[in-house]
Amino acid sequence: MGLQSALSTALTGLSAAETQIDVIGNNLANSQTVGFKSSDVVFASQFLQTLSLGSGPSENNGGTNPRQVGLGVQVAEVAANHNQGTIEISSSSSDLAIQGEGFFQVQAADGEILYTRNGIFKLNSEGELVNATGQRLLGYGIDDQFALQTSTLTPLTVPLGTKTVAKETENVSFEGTLTPEGEIASAAQVIESLHLGDNQVPRPDASGVNVETAPITDVASTTATPGSSGSLGAGTYQYRVALVDSNGYEAATSNIISAAVGPNGNVDLANLPTDPTGGNYPTVNIYRTAANGSEFFLLDSAASGGSYSDTGATALSTTELNDENLTGNYTYMITYYSAGDPESRPSSYLGPQSVVDGRITLSDFPDPPDPPVGGGFPDYDEIRIYRNLSGDQNNFYLVGTVEPGETFTDSRSDEEISDLSDSANQLLDMDGPSVSSNTLLTDVLRRDGLVYEQIFSEGTLSYTGRKGGRTLGTKELEITATTTMQDLLDFIEDASGIQSLQVDSQNPIPDSENNILGETGTLKPGAYIQDGRIRLVSNNGESNAVDIDLSSFRLTDDVGQVTTPNLAFGTTQEAIGQSAATDFIVYDSLGVPINVRVTATLESRTDEATVYRWYADSPDNAEPGQNEIAVGTGLIRFDGNGNFVTATEETISINRQGLPSVTPLQFEMDFSLVSGLATDTATLAATSQDGSAPGVLNSFNVGDDGTIVGTFSNGISRDLGQLQLARFANPAGLEARGLNMYAQGVNTGLPVTGQPGENGIGTTIGGALELSNTDIGNDLVELVLASTQYRGNSRVITTTQELIDELLNLSR
Repeated sequence: MGLQSALSTALTGLSAAETQIDVIGNNLANSQTVGFKSSDVVFASQFLQTLSLGSGPSENNGGTNPRQVGLGVQVAEVAANHNQGTIEISSSSSDLAIQGEGFFQVQAADGEILYTRNGIFKLNSEGELVNATGQRLLGYGIDDQFALQTSTLTPLTVPLGTKTVAKETENVSFEGTLTPEGEIASAAQVIESLHLGDNQVPRPDASGVNVETAPITDVASTTATPGSSGSLGAGTYQYRVALVDSNGYEAATSNIISAAVGPNGNVDLANLPTDPTGGNYPTVNIYRTAANGSEFFLLDSAASGGSYSDTGATALSTTELNDENLTGNYTYMITYYSAGDPESRPSSYLGPQSVVDGRITLSDFPDPPDPPVGGGFPDYDEIRIYRNLSGDQNNFYLVGTVEPGETFTDSRSDEEISDLSDSANQLLDMDGPSVSSNTLLTDVLRRDGLVYEQIFSEGTLSYTGRKGGRTLGTKELEITATTTMQDLLDFIEDASGIQSLQVDSQNPIPDSENNILGETGTLKPGAYIQDGRIRLVSNNGESNAVDIDLSSFRLTDDVGQVTTPNLAFGTTQEAIGQSAATDFIVYDSLGVPINVRVTATLESRTDEATVYRWYADSPDNAEPGQNEIAVGTGLIRFDGNGNFVTATEETISINRQGLPSVTPLQFEMDFSLVSGLATDTATLAATSQDGSAPGVLNSFNVGDDGTIVGTFSNGISRDLGQLQLARFANPAGLEARGLNMYAQGVNTGLPVTGQPGENGIGTTIGGALELSNTDIGNDLVELVLASTQYRGNSRVITTTQELIDELLNLSR
């Protein structure tokens, strides 16, 4: 039994040595494996053969110890060594190392969660962090707003080159010098359009009006025979006659006919002038002087072609003879008129008609149209007649008024009708009736000479003005059949950024001085109709001056034809006031660039302070149905040392309705770096803002707490996820699965998970790797000892064999 047990005991030693050599070989083989944890072999004696249990002390014996013989060795444990390995810096930001306890959690192909300290991770084609064998690194992901989703573990993703992000502006800082020098911004620029007419008001059709030279009253056949059967006193009497039309207008008067009578005499007029037109002049007016007089007064009327006996029974009237005649080249125009209402636009030219020492007759005037139901123009009942002067072909003066169907004979001299100091005289308004706020845009007219053309049609009207010499953004107005002038006024005012609403009741927006010739009072900022013209009053200060040039408006009609409505705006009043302006770009939540302009004007100065008013405009202010670009106004105050004191209403809100971005975009304006010291001119500049346009993810890093932070091309950083590590109460109890992977074992305890740095879990180091913790020197010594053990036990077997052989030799 003894020799046989020696063989089996030596055999256990050989087996134990082999195991230790295997473990040491594995340690040395993985000395360059990242995250590898070496193992140690723990031996224990296997069995004991008890020859005697021994005895306790007695009165006769001091006691004996047990006699036991060992029967070999066994491997009690192959203990994993989870001590910290050396941390080495890596060139890849996706490489990770754990400083302290804990394991990375990865997802196996079957969904099982495995654990590893190997921190070599790469990005796959879907941007997921995976290890060398394809297991996905687990942690907390993010939602669309880059907020961590801590409900479940998910594969971590770093979408380099595909993920984009933008940052909305929250703060804008300004620098510059707003000097107290220069003129106070007391006056605004005022511009006015040409006169605008209303196409609803009819224009007389003068194509059928007859203009001709009135006949001269011919008295070549008329005789004046004195008699003695009347009551005329003795003396010489002179007569002149004039053909009279049905409306009472006289043709050119005749020459003088004289007759000398005695006391109680009479004069018989025979062969009075006949009507040369065959019916237009049915009567003649007879004018006479007093005896031996020279002034002619109306005596009576008689039938043309007939006779008349002046017996003295009819007294002379006070109506003097009008012997004025016209000489020149004359043109006429007519309008419709109703007392108390504006008259219509003038007709086209009537004539010209040349006349030499005569008169001109106009007939066949058009009938005014009936007014439409609901109004639109007055119920005209008269026609006004205007004529130019022989020496002035451009201006037309009122010469008479007739009812439709009447005939008019013009005998008024140029001097008479052009004397505007006479309230009865009037200069023709070529533009006609003015537009009102209720006039439809499709009825608005402009005059070019005698051509009246519609300016607007249904379609899309775009407007791009200028403020302070800088181009404003383009805004659009949809013109329909119901769009009115008031809609256009509101559109221009809003799209020009003119501010009139009182945001701050303590510091209202100031009115402008009125320096327009012939006007008094103040001017309120805004757009309104003044004497048939669009008047646009800017906010005070030179940098707020709005200009509208020939190309500011573009109209695209329903068939795509583009025209440029020319409203011919001109400057009526120049702006006054020290001011400065700056343009800059901010960004909304989608990274859309938004143009903003801030203008500052010198509002007041005292012995103690300088006050500027700032105005903010943004053509990108988006609100359905609105075109307002003004987004704020407030005051900036400086003390007597030029130091910034305070600013009011410095929060800007820009509407982004109709867009998927967050609305409104709000940001703070910081004027604290702006100086109020004296300089020749005011300056203002936006020097920084914290928003950005969309940027692409181009790099990332992992922090100590396991947060994966992505850096985008626009400089913005965002969280992309967070590692969730696990630790075990007994990591030595983990079940090795190869490839540096471990699975939870029955003796590990439950995994304690959390972010790096909490719950006793170590921290992470991005761009680094934990090397193998194999102690090569110690393992080489252990290898020598293991080989010695193996040789020793081999020697035991050899010796035992020799003894057995010797025993066998005894039988010989």
